[in-house]
Amino acid sequence: MSNKILIIKTGNTLPSLLAENEDFEDWFVRGSGLDSSRFIRCAVDKGEALPAIEDVVAAIVTGSPAYVTDLAPWNEIAADYLRILHADQKPILGVCYGHQLLAWAFGGEVGFHPSGREIGTVDVELTQEAASDVLFANMPKQFSVQASHLQSVLSLPNEAVLLARNSFDAHHAFRLGTSTWGGTVSSRIQRERNEHLHSRAWR
Repeated sequence: MSNKILIIKTGNTLPSLLAENEDFEDWFVRGSGLDSSRFIRCAVDKGEALPAIEDVVAAIVTGSPAYVTDLAPWNEIAADYLRILHADQKPILGVCYGHQLLAWAFGGEVGFHPSGREIGTVDVELTQEAASDVLFANMPKQFSVQASHLQSVLSLPNEAVLLARNSFDAHHAFRLGTSTWGGTVSSRIQRERNEHLHSRAWR
């Protein structure tokens, strides 16, 4: 049986970080503490074919400079794949663009936030439902994270459970079923990286 974790890459980070051999998928691999051989990387935005469902045990969906509302053909390809993974109850984590793509794939609404960009170190608050969530149960009720996005999940899929929010964005994190999560933020993004992001909006 495969033990591979798929990283669905939906775009590249800033050129200044790429020049340092840093890209979205590298942050996830390093943050996981696992050997890099455990991961399959697939740049779906570049037309790379996603692996067979049976070849992966879980998936991570990265951030991107793209907009979900552009409705690029690869969005639907990725969305179809994520629906199958979800139906098979294989764990999925979507971050930033990945968070929005998951919401859109399951019937939520994604669009430009009416107040513009949320960027920098922001405070988020967990909902009551987060207290019994596998990922969020041991986290403090309020904590600070790094965020940078122009588009937001404006409405959640009907079956989604809201896990985190703040006064700017009502849908910072959610769960679908028991093994699919989406979140706009990552506490692993270091502040110096976030300073790079001030020059562009990463969705």
